Amino acid sequence: MKAARELLEKERAAAAAEAAGPVLTVRLAVEAYVVMRDARDSRRAGRAKRSDAASRLSRYVIGFRAYGKRVAISATPLADVPLNALDEKELRRWSETLPEILKAATKKRLMGDVRAALNAAYAHDRDRLPAALPGIIKHGLRPSARDDDAEPIARDNQILSDSEVARILMAAREIDSEEGWDGDLFRFILVLAATGARFSQVARLKVGDLQISERRLLIPPSYKGRGVRKAPAIVVPVGADIVEALAPITERRPKDAPLLERWRHVHEPGILEWRKDRRVAWSDASEIAPAWRAIRQRAGLPLVVAYCLRHSSIVKGLRANLPLRLVAALHDTSSEMIERHYAKWITHGLEEMVRAAIVPLVPSDADNVVSLHERAKR
Repeated sequence: MKAARELLEKERAAAAAEAAGPVLTVRLAVEAYVVMRDARDSRRAGRAKRSDAASRLSRYVIGFRAYGKRVAISATPLADVPLNALDEKELRRWSETLPEILKAATKKRLMGDVRAALNAAYAHDRDRLPAALPGIIKHGLRPSARDDDAEPIARDNQILSDSEVARILMAAREIDSEEGWDGDLFRFILVLAATGARFSQVARLKVGDLQISERRLLIPPSYKGRGVRKAPAIVVPVGADIVEALAPITERRPKDAPLLERWRHVHEPGILEWRKDRRVAWSDASEIAPAWRAIRQRAGLPLVVAYCLRHSSIVKGLRANLPLRLVAALHDTSSEMIERHYAKWITHGLEEMVRAAIVPLVPSDADNVVSLHERAKR
């Protein structure tokens, strides 16, 4: 009887959903989410842009048609499942069929995209969908313990010493000069190293965010953290050398202009060479990818990623015994994230303070010696 009631409720829900309009499927939910993400990323970049979520969801959920040299990829069975019939088993079955070569971090982002797409569909059409759907989405797309712990964010080989950071900056200056960046590449890498900020934050710096007399940068807050109230800017003190390197590019420029820019190159018809067209703001981390490969090879650090500058900045603050909350605030993250991903370096940074509190505990043979002063008291 219980099974019969559940089947009847399921059929009634399906009939009601069909009567209200086209049946909502995972495909429709994902396509609507992709449109939203593309529009948001284009608005932030100031130009038409396809989001990284669109690439992931097309490849691993809804598929795409062949185009030019691009080979077609078929949609997964999950794509055509109606939302009113979606269950946890269907979601787990899809996640278990993801390629093993995918990194744990990529799987988590992909599952987060699917979760966001389905939740957005439920929020928009909850009158047509079962009330249990949010719970199904939450539990069906929960990362496995293996994926959660498979790839630590801050690996040992990504924490650079001061001398290694100096080698990176020296190599950046050399590559900048050799490839004709006119100082744009070096300045961007320099600010990444000096602040530990994310690429997107540094790219949004304005001329007015460099306060020369106070020797500090006002770093824009990140887009991370939905619904979290953030300060309008993160005040990050920098050295006089950083100010000296950046001050020349602020002269006679409006305060709301991008602080860091680069040349946009165009290809004229009939000419094989690229030429400089105009100055534009940095917009995507992929713009430094080829140059970064050359920089790390020149610096003798072939395995480091650009994010190592952020990792190194956080660990440097911890080793300097700065308060954990201050390190988190300077890098626009939470104390919980610092504790989770940098716990090893937290204990290293506080080791000297802990060592000063150590007292001898093992008794020695000299414990039976009584001083004359103590004897006189008796």
